[in-house]
Order: sequence, then structure tokens, then C-alpha cells
Amino acid sequence: MTHSPAPDGAAPVPTAFLRIASARGRWTLLATVLGSSVVLLGSTVTNIALPRIGRDFGAGLAVLQWTANAYMLTLAGLILVGGSLGDRLGRRRVFVVGVVWFAVASLLCALAPDAGTLIAARALQGIGGALLTPGSLAIIEASFHPDDRPRAIGLWSGFGGIAAALGPFLGGWLVDGPGWRWTFALSIVPALLCVPVALRHVPESVGRLSADAGTITGSARRGLRAFDVPGAVLGAGALALGTYALTAARDGGAVAFAAGIGGVVCGAAFLHVERRGADPMMALSIFSSRQFTAVNLITLCVYAGTGGFFFLAALQLQIVVGYSALAAGAAMLPTTVLMLLFSSASGVLAQRLGPRIPLTAGPLVCGAGMLMMLRAGPGASYPADVLPALLVMGCGMVVLVAPLTVTVLASVDAADAGLASGVNNAAARAAGLVAVAALPLLCGMGPDAYRSSAAFDTSFRRAMPLCAGLLAVGAALAFALLRQDGAAGHRPHRWSHGWLGEPPLVSRFTHHRTLG
Repeated sequence: MTHSPAPDGAAPVPTAFLRIASARGRWTLLATVLGSSVVLLGSTVTNIALPRIGRDFGAGLAVLQWTANAYMLTLAGLILVGGSLGDRLGRRRVFVVGVVWFAVASLLCALAPDAGTLIAARALQGIGGALLTPGSLAIIEASFHPDDRPRAIGLWSGFGGIAAALGPFLGGWLVDGPGWRWTFALSIVPALLCVPVALRHVPESVGRLSADAGTITGSARRGLRAFDVPGAVLGAGALALGTYALTAARDGGAVAFAAGIGGVVCGAAFLHVERRGADPMMALSIFSSRQFTAVNLITLCVYAGTGGFFFLAALQLQIVVGYSALAAGAAMLPTTVLMLLFSSASGVLAQRLGPRIPLTAGPLVCGAGMLMMLRAGPGASYPADVLPALLVMGCGMVVLVAPLTVTVLASVDAADAGLASGVNNAAARAAGLVAVAALPLLCGMGPDAYRSSAAFDTSFRRAMPLCAGLLAVGAALAFALLRQDGAAGHRPHRWSHGWLGEPPLVSRFTHHRTLG
């Protein structure tokens, strides 16, 4: 990519895009894959390690919840901040900082002497994830030629899926072998490879890029003077207080109630600030797109259901069925392998059919897999009881995940792709966060439930219909709100009538997909 001088001392403005066939294009793609692998490995191994972490620290269920939620809390609360910082300071710069931050936090997790330190280190991991996650996709969007972006994102998603597939298996092997602390060291390896590759080969970009010319809009050069600090603080505060209220609600008390009220107040204040701010972190005008608003509502339902499922299923297999950590990690592989093998075909199918059919069918199939998982009780057979449920679940995820991301990106202009991706990522993480916090409360799961096979199995059987119900709501929303238009032959543009209609799923984003 070549650059021309930018006015006012801004970062160079790209005037030509990379091609995948070029050496620099391949190195840039490798850097984004390694960055995604850092996060995927750091997030997919944790659930497998939770029972052993709880036993080693002599901790209750709340510690297990916070070990998972501390990471999701800072990731969901700050992912828009990470995307905004990338736009202002440079996508490569923020991406590299995020990779290093995540690796250091992973090392702190591995060395944590107690549960409190581990939870704090997990929160630091989430901050690193918030810096690098939006940057990975934004670098591809900003760096590659429009004709190569779909293929680049497809390769990024596919190779990143290898890390997602290996994570639970390697995590289980490490938990049963050298110990759970080594699971957090997995992320350090791709981080050490990613940083030098990114610094040497990834072109820097800053600002909101136009769809075709790669030029920077004037508003993006305002820098940190326009950074939305109140919005970032209020958004993170709403998630933190709401999560604490749900986690502590089983014990009751004025503190949990006050936290819940505080979360609602912070949420309302966040919307007010974003609506009135001169340069908001999350411009609410993006929700004038009916398609974008609808797909984010679907995202909330889908990722709340699947987030609760994967959190509880990993525990169910170990606590109730009696699997080792390695066996539990290996048992979950079919779902990820199916996504790795068939997500590309799913993206192509979504292009032809439009979003309504896959985003209606996918959640329903996932919900069926969750209900089938009710057979995974004491003495369950893996081939007869567990594997069929996970295969059905995997098929549903294949049908669902790629079209969901395609629809998000296709529903906005290219200049808003970073914001759209950030909002959708934040919605997905926040949904999973709330599910992990709320499901134990809704299912009557006590603080020591994970130490009792019978008690945990009872709660699991109450939880699966709730998770499946959330998926069913998502399917109903998709059927009712999404357009069925397939791909057309022109590039989408900003429609003035917003809620009255949307351009079809077309052009530059028709093949775009991620693993969620």
C-alpha cells in the first residue's frame, strides 16, 4: 500500500490497497490471524479449566462466574473504545498494543496466587481483547482492495477457526497435565509471533475510510480531543453494575439492589450522552438502519443463549457426566470443526438466499441441539447422548454465525463498518456476560452446586430450555424483521428513509464472515 502526505500532521492517507497475492498482503493477513488467535485461545480454554480452578482455590460458584465474566465485562464495555482508539491513533498501533497487553495479562493469570488476583487479571485480559479485536477486522477492511476483502476475511475467519477448534482440546490436555495455569500461557505464543510481523508488514491507517478511495474523513482527525470519555465510563459502568447485581442477587441485600439501580441509571445516562454528544463513541444514528437494529437484537438473543450453553455444558460434562478436562474439551470439538469446515459455504448460501432464512433456521437448530443436550446426564454415552447434540448445535452455528456477521456489515456504509462491527461485538459479549451472570440465579444454582453432581445436573436441566427459548426468540425476530433480499449488483448506500427500508445484502460485504 502506498501513502500520500496527510494535512495537519495526520497519519499517512492510503491511496492504494493491498492484494492478497502480494507478499505484504499475505503478511498482513497472517498478522490479523495471529491476533485473532491470541483472543480465541485465551477465551475458549477458560470454561474447561473452571472446575479445577474452583477446587484449587476452594472457591464458590460466584468465583467461577467472575472468572468468566471479568473478561467479558471489560471486553464488552471497552470494545467500542478500542475501535474508536484505532480510528484515531492508528489501527496497527492499537492492535499491537492490544496483543502485547493481552499476552501480559495472560501471564498474570497463569501466575495468580489467589482467586481475586485471577479475576483482576482476567479483567485486564478483556481490556487487551477490546483493543485488538476490532482492530483485526478493521485492518483488513482498511488495507485490502475491495475485490480482495471478502476472500481476506474468509481466510482470516477460517484460519482463526483453527485456534478456536484447538483451544478446548489443548486446554483440557493442559488442565489434566501440567495444570490449569498453563492454559493461560497458550495465548502468549501467537502474541510473540504476531507483534514483529505486524510492526514490519502491516500498513498503518487512521480515520474512517471511504468505500473506494481509501481517503480519511475530516471528523476522524479530531484526535483524542474528541474522544468520548463520558460514554466509555458510563457504558462500562452500566455493564459492571448490572453484572454484579445479577451475580450477587442470590444472596439478596441492599448492595445488590443498589448495584442494579446504578446499572440502569448508568445505562440511561449512556444513551443520553451518546445521543447529545458532539462526537459520540457509539453514534445512535447508525440504528436508523432497520436491518442493523434488527440483527443486533437477534445477536443479543443468540449470544445470550449460546453463551449460557457453552459456559454450563463444559461444566456439565465434567461435573455430572464425569469427563476429565481433556475429554470435555475434546467432546466440544465437533461444534467448532463444523463451523471451520462449512462457514464459507454458509456465507455463500446466505448471499444467495438473503438473511431471513439462515437467521431464522440457525437459532432454531441450535435450540434443538441444546434440548438434546438434556440427555447428557450421569452415565451418558458420548456417541448416543452427547455427540448428536453437539453435532446439531454445530450445524445451527454454521447456518447462523456467518450470515449474522454478513448482515451486520452489509447494513451500513463502508465508512461505518468499524462502528458496526464494534457495536455488534459489544452486543454479543454483553449478551454472554448477562447470561453467565443470570442463568445460575434463574436456575436456583447455589454457590456450591458445582461440587455436587446431582445439584448441578438439576440446574443444568432447568437452564437448557431457557437458553433454547432465547434462541427461539432470536429466530422469531429474524423472521419478522429481516428482509429476504439476496445479493444485488450494486454497492449499498445510506438510505434517507432509514426504518422504511434497507438496501439488500450486496457488494463489498456479501462474503464477509467471522466466527463471532
